Amino acid sequence: MSTFTRIDARLGLFALRPLDPDADAPLLHRWVTHPKAAFWLMGDADVAAVAREYRRIAAHPHHDAYLGSWRGRPAFLAERYDPARVELVGLYRSEPGDVGMHFLCAPTDTPAHGFTRAVITTVLAWLFADPATRRVVVEPDVRNHAVHALNAAVGFTVVGEIRKPEKDALLSVVTRDQFRDATEGDPPA
Repeated sequence: MSTFTRIDARLGLFALRPLDPDADAPLLHRWVTHPKAAFWLMGDADVAAVAREYRRIAAHPHHDAYLGSWRGRPAFLAERYDPARVELVGLYRSEPGDVGMHFLCAPTDTPAHGFTRAVITTVLAWLFADPATRRVVVEPDVRNHAVHALNAAVGFTVVGEIRKPEKDALLSVVTRDQFRDATEGDPPA
């Protein structure tokens, strides 16, 4: 059962549903341990560790995870959190309506042009579908230049670098209006 669906003009149906930590752990394990997921920081995890981590997230009152699908097949992971209570506590000045986000696209041997942008657009559309969400906050690794470019393409502005225990991160935010302005008329060429 989907929590949220979005039709991308070029790529079709994207959907999100709550993650089942135990049932989805083998699939997630393949994704988070893949070399392309190095910034996810779970490269050495086994299936049990992945299940434990997502059970912990599921039990947390201010953090949750969703499995995303494309055309009915699992294709990405999205996490939503309250940055004033998780991940960024004391590291930035939170505002009412801030929502933190992580996303990870499944590795594939047959990439689809524009897929990652369609995923982040879907995740942001889902987060902004909640009228209480005023800004989405992200904190990717400063070395993850590909995601910085993607974030800019969907409207994020850089706040600055912050130091987290596990990484140096580039704190960025996007408002509903910035997201709308950046993605109106999608898809890009």
